[in-house]
Amino acid sequence: MTVKYIDQVDLENKRVMVRVDFNVPYDREMNITDDTRIKATIPTINYCLKNSARIILVSHLGRPKGQIKPSASLAPVAQRLSELTGKKIRFIDTPLGNETIEISRNIAPGEIVLLENIRFYPGEEKNDRALGELLAKHADVFINDAFAAAHRGHASNFAVTEFIDTVAAGFLLKDEIEFSQKTIENAKKPFGAIIGGAKVSSKLDVLKNIISRVDFLIIGGGMAFTFLKAKGHEIGKSLLEEELVDSANEILKKAKEKNVELLLPVDIIGAEEFDNDSPSAVYPAEKIPENIIGLDIGPNSVQLFTDRIKTAKTIIWNGPMGAFEMPNFAGGTNEIARVLADSECFSIVGGGDSVTAINQAGVSARIGYISTGGGAFLELLEGKVLPGIAALDK
Repeated sequence: MTVKYIDQVDLENKRVMVRVDFNVPYDREMNITDDTRIKATIPTINYCLKNSARIILVSHLGRPKGQIKPSASLAPVAQRLSELTGKKIRFIDTPLGNETIEISRNIAPGEIVLLENIRFYPGEEKNDRALGELLAKHADVFINDAFAAAHRGHASNFAVTEFIDTVAAGFLLKDEIEFSQKTIENAKKPFGAIIGGAKVSSKLDVLKNIISRVDFLIIGGGMAFTFLKAKGHEIGKSLLEEELVDSANEILKKAKEKNVELLLPVDIIGAEEFDNDSPSAVYPAEKIPENIIGLDIGPNSVQLFTDRIKTAKTIIWNGPMGAFEMPNFAGGTNEIARVLADSECFSIVGGGDSVTAINQAGVSARIGYISTGGGAFLELLEGKVLPGIAALDK
């Protein structure tokens, strides 16, 4: 696959459509609570400005399912982007059509336009060719810099490329592609992975692929309980994907066959209710009382995982160790974040929740590499070709 990069194409005085990922979290007042993804696109935007491009930014936010939802508007993003770039951002909430095409024709070199949430259009997630063609009428050059959306073949990163001759990857996408491939293929050993999050089902293919590459695998979060159940342990009311117990057993067996050390929690912090204020206590992971929900890893698990992390030269982390969105059950996730930051290993963190966790722990500056992708990062770990990247192979 041959993909051109942004610094290999002519941008001067061209209408350059950049597919970015500004899918950032808002609080109830629509204040941005984590602008990591906006900041990650600044190098590409600045390069376009330096080369006198006429910039049209396209992004999604949330899952409005083809409906106009004010709570998913990109207006707050326009304001934050203006603060980060020092440039006025022209936010266009007019529906795509002749009016917006005319606006694109009149953009001055060095001007930045941000279109409203592309997922307000039903055709976006259907990879609708008509929507792709309409988007293409706004641009002379298409740059994809939305790594976090690259695992989806949608109109704004796939269909649009059929109708624009000059397409390329932005600097963020370039870094993510090159870094992920280089790290996974040439990782210094011992090479370990920490995989957490709620469900085995969302990480099953990752686990199957990565177990052939690592020296040890740490499994935490809600998904750990399906593995504990597979080992015959009592897990109380903890999250369980009963239909995947056999799959968990297969992964345990494969780890043993490949001499990969697979570590599970040995104790957990649990409560009777999935509630931050529910009274909690530490329980052995092999015998959780029937009325208890496991909500975080316990102190012995933190120590077990810490000791193994300290032996590594390279670590990949994706997914929290517990229900870290609740402060009383964020301790395990925060501690693992601090251990990674303090260790001498090269650490790679990928996935929205994992990035939020390291920001929450205040250690992001001491992490080796932070990927902006959640699902995209996971699919790279699975060894898949991402549609948003494949579409640039022209």
